Amino acid sequence: MSEYQYYEFQAIDRPLNKKEMDELRSFSTRARISPTSFVNDYSWGSFKGDEDKWMERYFDAYLYLANWGTHVFKLRLPAKLLPAATANHYCVGDTVFAKEKDGKIVISFISEAEPGDWEEGEGWLSSLIPIRAELARGDLRALYIGWLLCAQNGQLDDDASEPPVPPNLAALSASLQSLVEFLRIDEDILDVAAEGSAKTQDEPADKTRIAAWISGLSAASKDEILVRLMMDGNPQLQNELLARYDREGKQNRSGIMMTEKPRPRTVAELLALAETRTEVRRQADAKKAAEEKARRERAAALAREKYLDALAGRESNAWTEIDQLIATKQPKSYDRALELLVDLRDVAGRKSCAGEFTSRVGKLRTMHAQKPSLIKRLRDAGL
Repeated sequence: MSEYQYYEFQAIDRPLNKKEMDELRSFSTRARISPTSFVNDYSWGSFKGDEDKWMERYFDAYLYLANWGTHVFKLRLPAKLLPAATANHYCVGDTVFAKEKDGKIVISFISEAEPGDWEEGEGWLSSLIPIRAELARGDLRALYIGWLLCAQNGQLDDDASEPPVPPNLAALSASLQSLVEFLRIDEDILDVAAEGSAKTQDEPADKTRIAAWISGLSAASKDEILVRLMMDGNPQLQNELLARYDREGKQNRSGIMMTEKPRPRTVAELLALAETRTEVRRQADAKKAAEEKARRERAAALAREKYLDALAGRESNAWTEIDQLIATKQPKSYDRALELLVDLRDVAGRKSCAGEFTSRVGKLRTMHAQKPSLIKRLRDAGL
């Protein structure tokens, strides 16, 4: 199998300047480099850069895919939007971890599996990037999915308790569905985990509610926001404020469908429940497959009966066709002749004249005894 490695980086908060693009070009002459991205794939050789350093310095999202089964996805956010203390509740394994530096936090997701069908890397990162905005708004479902990956991979103690389960785990966004697929999360453990997730119906922010929230801020908070807006021109200020708005007003705006907060489940409990669900699903699938097989067999038997009914009135024509097919001395014609002989045998059995059929086949064997390929076919078919 030939080697395939795919690398893609995306800059979201700010574009790269010419100096930075020149720096990246020094690592590859064939990569596609733009003010917002670096994309390259390798069938030989390897990546010359350092993805961790590039994430610290240039980019906000990174994806790596190799045809031997490795998937890597990284996101960088301002620590103000996703505090390390929050991320560390979920990023507790070797394959999902968080690293904070210089006011930024980088979340890494790593999935290893046996190689399967050939898979291209193009398109994956664009489907996953919206998770960054979701995390910035306080939606922690991606982190919980990462924790499930650690549990699924056996990296956590059996008696370790799950972190807080984010709401709406049973109704994932398209980007989170892509994350589940990219990380190869078992569907049964995800379904079991979702049973402990509250269902909420958040009302979208509108001018009236935002105005009411702002009026409740202290004068000092408003002054700080205005100063940052005028001095920093921080493109993340809007996301930061919306995340704060969501966080502080969530209880007043959300309709939570779960009346009691469930007890955190242990890793062992989740895995056992998932195993039970898997077995139930396998049994249901097996039953459905058996029913479908029986249906197809009944339909085939009915079609066979109708065919034999029609053949019963034209046996002489079938024997003539058999003679013509054998005369061609071609393997495919022999196969067709054999099919017709089997059909005639079944018709003879229905009419209680099997002896006549056997006698005629005996004459056929004698007549064509010098055709070993034909005789072998007759013998294998019990004729």
